[in-house]
Amino acid sequence: MQNTNVTSLRKNLFGFLERTIKYNEHINVSTKDGNAIIISETDYNDIMETLAINTNPKLKEKIIEGMNTPLVDCVAENEVIW
Repeated sequence: MQNTNVTSLRKNLFGFLERTIKYNEHINVSTKDGNAIIISETDYNDIMETLAINTNPKLKEKIIEGMNTPLVDCVAENEVIW
């Protein structure tokens, strides 16, 4: 994560955004009123998906159940289930 202040952000906005988008580099921007984090849309979407999964008890339970299933009980990738 890169730290910067709001003045530097204004001067170099395009460069900061480019690094955030291309390399998923988070930018911590400090201001006199507090800090803000700039993240890529990809990272934002990943966070939102994780939150959605974690707030859905049934889905979370199914994922945990799948993680705890022994490999021998799983279907091989080339098997067809009808």
